[in-house]
Amino acid sequence: MKLKRVGLLTKIVIAGLLLYAVITLIGGNARQLKAEATRDQLAGQVAALTEENAGMQYDIDHSTDPGVIEGIARDRLGLVKPGEKIFYDIGN
Repeated sequence: MKLKRVGLLTKIVIAGLLLYAVITLIGGNARQLKAEATRDQLAGQVAALTEENAGMQYDIDHSTDPGVIEGIARDRLGLVKPGEKIFYDIGN
């Protein structure tokens, strides 16, 4: 059985196809790594917002509790009871 010799043009085409395949694989890998990094960043944001939502839901569920109302008034609004004094530490 005789085998035909492969011509120069066929070798160039095969080399070009191999080069294209390698470049495509490298580019796809880079896009995948970037997408995974973005996914991880967004997952962190989702976790933080879920925690914040849970805190807000607690405040809503306990909105009639005097302790929660007092805490919101002190922490978020800066209110104090009559006769109380506030001291600010500016040492740091």
